[in-house]
Amino acid sequence: MASFSQSTSSAWPPFRIAPFFSERVWGYRDLHPWYDMVAESGEPIGEAWLTGDQCVAATGPHAGQTLGALFADNSEALLGPSGSGGKAAAGSASPLLIKVIFARQKLSVQVHPDDKMAQKYGDPRGKTECWYTLQAEPGAQVACGLKPGVTLDTVKAGIESDTLEASLNLLDVVPGDMIFVDAGTVHAIWPGSILLETQQNCDLTYRMYDYGRGRELHIAKSLEATRLKTRAGKVPPKVFSDRSILIDEAYFRVERIPVAGSRASGTLPGKDEADPGLQYLFSARGAAKICGPGFDPVDLPMGAILAIPAASPEFTIKDLAGLNQNSLELMRITPRWPEANR
Repeated sequence: MASFSQSTSSAWPPFRIAPFFSERVWGYRDLHPWYDMVAESGEPIGEAWLTGDQCVAATGPHAGQTLGALFADNSEALLGPSGSGGKAAAGSASPLLIKVIFARQKLSVQVHPDDKMAQKYGDPRGKTECWYTLQAEPGAQVACGLKPGVTLDTVKAGIESDTLEASLNLLDVVPGDMIFVDAGTVHAIWPGSILLETQQNCDLTYRMYDYGRGRELHIAKSLEATRLKTRAGKVPPKVFSDRSILIDEAYFRVERIPVAGSRASGTLPGKDEADPGLQYLFSARGAAKICGPGFDPVDLPMGAILAIPAASPEFTIKDLAGLNQNSLELMRITPRWPEANR
């Protein structure tokens, strides 16, 4: 882990984060078995925010504090020193917003701006994201980008005539698929899948079309943000003996980490990561326990996420099912620091 003094490290063991449940008209009322949450009144729940600024540390010495406050007051302990790859220097805000998306109905057709456009309108950053398919019904699809030959005039006409879907590029999704959605990509999530979404810490969305559900549309800005061709689409994994790199882009890296009974924290960074800084561990299947000297063990059940601060002491990940290597599907998510953010 990062080279902090022991007195500093002891205050920053790995900690679990309590999810924040966000209501969405297209969501579910019952999130079992992923979460013990049922929306008995009000809107259904469409998103479980795992690392939002309003999310709260659930374990450890900082339990009860929001991530927003922790990052604002302790950026070096969480991200790494300012001289370490520009991490803390990139700003004191949390760099990534990680969510689980529960789509019972179609989401709006939408597009996110890049950093330059977001800053033009007074927002700190744009939104590039990726989706990892946790669960999918047969025939589940997402819309990712525009078909070849589609123009902005075609998009405008499709919005006005309720035929926009005919211009969208549809992808079939199965569990384990990783899909990249760079800023400027027209996209939508169809029903039938549960997705782990990793994105820049930004909830800026320009709705282009929403099936007449009465929510605000942002047609002018969505057209301005739209790129007719992007790099969006399915990303094949890069498989190594100690990990599978599912995606490695400008703002984030997402990996699947095998745990054969147990695994030491020192083996989590890849060979190209001299100093990983902040790391997140998410259980996509199974359950684990995080143990180390100087802090109480932390449980990581399915659907939960753990923050590993840069100043964390060493620890061990234990698969609660024992030596069955297929019982725990552990995802490691780390921020990346593009030159534009330094």
